[in-house]
Amino acid sequence: MASEEELFANIDALLAEEPQLPPPAERARLREAAGITQARLAQALKTTTQTVKNYENGRTEPKPPRLEAYQRLLNGWAAKYPAHGAPAAAPSPAPVAQPEPVPQTFTGPAAPEAPAVVEAPAAPQRPARPATSRRPATKKAAKPAGDPRFPHGPLAVLDGDGSAYGVDGIVLDCPATTVVELVEWTLRESGLGAAKLNRYGKDSDPLIVLTAAAAVRLGLPERLEGHEQRRSLRLPEDHPVVKQVAKAKWQLTQRGFGPWARIYRKAQGRERQCVQLAILSWDALDERSWPGVSEMEPAEIARVLGVYATRVITPRGSTAVSGLELMTALRPPTKAVQDPETGNWVSGYNAGSLGTEPMDPAPPEATAEHPVVVNSGWTGGFLNEEAYQWVRDVDLLTDEECTLPFTVGLDLNTAFLAAAARLVVGLSAPDHFHAPKFNPKIPGSWLVDLSHIELDPRLPSPFTPTGERPTGPAWYQTHTVAYAQELGYDVHPIEAYLRRETGAYLDPWHDRLKTAYVDTLADLGVTRDLNDRQFLAAMEQHKQVDPAMAAVLSAIKATVKGGVGKLRERPQGKSYKEGERWPALERPTWRPDIRAAVISKARVNMHRKLLNMSRMTGLYPLAVLSDCVVYPSPSDSPLDFLPYAASGKPQPGGFRLGPTPGLAKLEGVQSMLWAVDLMEKGFNPARHIKGGDAVLDEGE
Repeated sequence: MASEEELFANIDALLAEEPQLPPPAERARLREAAGITQARLAQALKTTTQTVKNYENGRTEPKPPRLEAYQRLLNGWAAKYPAHGAPAAAPSPAPVAQPEPVPQTFTGPAAPEAPAVVEAPAAPQRPARPATSRRPATKKAAKPAGDPRFPHGPLAVLDGDGSAYGVDGIVLDCPATTVVELVEWTLRESGLGAAKLNRYGKDSDPLIVLTAAAAVRLGLPERLEGHEQRRSLRLPEDHPVVKQVAKAKWQLTQRGFGPWARIYRKAQGRERQCVQLAILSWDALDERSWPGVSEMEPAEIARVLGVYATRVITPRGSTAVSGLELMTALRPPTKAVQDPETGNWVSGYNAGSLGTEPMDPAPPEATAEHPVVVNSGWTGGFLNEEAYQWVRDVDLLTDEECTLPFTVGLDLNTAFLAAAARLVVGLSAPDHFHAPKFNPKIPGSWLVDLSHIELDPRLPSPFTPTGERPTGPAWYQTHTVAYAQELGYDVHPIEAYLRRETGAYLDPWHDRLKTAYVDTLADLGVTRDLNDRQFLAAMEQHKQVDPAMAAVLSAIKATVKGGVGKLRERPQGKSYKEGERWPALERPTWRPDIRAAVISKARVNMHRKLLNMSRMTGLYPLAVLSDCVVYPSPSDSPLDFLPYAASGKPQPGGFRLGPTPGLAKLEGVQSMLWAVDLMEKGFNPARHIKGGDAVLDEGE
């Protein structure tokens, strides 16, 4: 017979175990039987309604002290409202729950997608605590199998109660209370990550997004202040969290612990050990690129970022950084090749990529502070391939135009992305040539005099971003010179820097972003099968259809522009001195010549449409700003001045409405009087036509 000491020891062991809750469906039944709403229960438990919903659908479990309070409440309800009409029994002071199968229990990143099978024990005992993930079985069955190495998707948004919200409604339990514990949990237990986008590339590191409450829980400040420039925000090196990371033998990148922090150890074999953190309350998600996302609930933030990660790339910085990273992910610089002498597999150049080493530009392709320019004393001028900022001279407005009641702004969808399609760029270093014969198929920079070309002054010049006629020889990218030839003029280059190795480096980047853009617009009700009138109606309300998907669309557009801009990132900081190298120069993707090629082609595409419009309709623009053009119009709809054939189909060559890159959408409508007033004051109507009220102190 057991002794009294043994019996008391067994009872103490039971009391020490964590409280056990009834199954999720029973929790919901008890609450409904008591006539209590989820919102009221959330208020009593000092949590959110979404968290209560998660308790009742099995996605997550409460933690102490909320666990004990919730169990006490459920026990009380169970005594009052027994299941199946059974008579109420006095609540037992220490009930021992029978083991319940836990749906979809995962023990780590390599766990199977199917629900784990829990064997019935020989004697009553406490069931295993639910592991990292719970998800409704119906959702699981409907979702196609993903990469088994990353069963829980590319990222998660961590809240202050330890709930990590992932894609497709999944919620993980994260027990970490320090940054080091979070990193180790992410790599060993979370099952987060994403497969590589190219067979020669690398898998995407898991991303953990921290809410303000999660940041505080991990020992981080809720806000990070004290720097003038947002990009300079970071924790000081003597901060306790930074010290903890270093003590645990983890490393931070040169950017330090800022809004986007990368924590890593050197890879062991093929296994990467790296986690990306994004801190929401430190403005990791720029409102201009991710409108409204920081204010969303964690589950909705996970949805937005998850769609972006699936269609574009797992974010690892600003949308500009992600745009640049996407180029490399789709065109990895190296691949495994077999050494012909030894037979061993070694790292070799991946054809079509930019390689692993940074490349200095030709002097006219560089910026004035670049070492190539400063050290050589270059004074020969620079490429000025920029987007349009042009306003027509008010004196060139006709009486007929001034009597039209409206001005209509048209905006080209992702004009830079459209320009990147089938764009041949240089892959090797530039070679210098004197008096070369122009070849439109060779990418490079050409010194040529285009000042003799005289075009209609009601159109901007295609050769300068200001739209003014060139005054003498200048450096141009290949597409600009080729367009002069297309217009019927002879060109005789004086000098050139050309590249012998070429390729359509940006093609996979264009294809992936185009698909992401079109698919996201379709999610918002803007599809390719709409006619022009339906398209305008759908675009008018698309942002209200689903704010989360509208934020994804905004981020995709920012990824395009930011990625192109990053190709010529300028030095940052007040301490920089001309002639010094800056960090961006150490990237193989610091390629101002590729940026110039994209912008040159985009500007030429715009001018070609403007010229064709004047020929087909007799209409001339009032102003152009990058990818937006403003036309005088007899009505408030572009349908009344765009060129259509007798069949009703849009005429090729001019502006056409539609949801794909390069086609146009309505940017805004204002009165003709409004536009003329701005033009007389020297301001650009294309900048303000969307909002209407012009801000005249922007220093245009």
